[in-house]
Amino acid sequence: QVLLVESGGGLVQTGGSLRLSCAASGRTFSSYTVAWFRQAPGKEREFIIGISWSGSTTEPAHPVKGRFTISRDNAKNTVYLQMNSLKPEDTAVYYCAARSGILVVTATTSYDYWGQGTQVTVSS
Repeated sequence: QVLLVESGGGLVQTGGSLRLSCAASGRTFSSYTVAWFRQAPGKEREFIIGISWSGSTTEPAHPVKGRFTISRDNAKNTVYLQMNSLKPEDTAVYYCAARSGILVVTATTSYDYWGQGTQVTVSS
């Protein structure tokens, strides 16, 4: 069992930065693949970026390419999402999710564990 807790969301102006954290419980967290998703009001949850247990990262989704990066610190059982050059269209609830497979996949149904989400609001 893995419990995920996101933090670091908030209100930021256009062009600003935020770093989200996804803290996990469970001694085997280092063997899990983790991804960040987001969901804006009235829209489906979308994949942003993922990182494998070994630290290999995927290409970020097109809307955030060049602005968002992912990293993990297995010693701290934490995965981070660094978000730079934020835009109003980045406003959403951000979720981290974990799966026991070795590959990062984009489908929400492939993830076994989810955090409660953290709100990110970018003002124009």
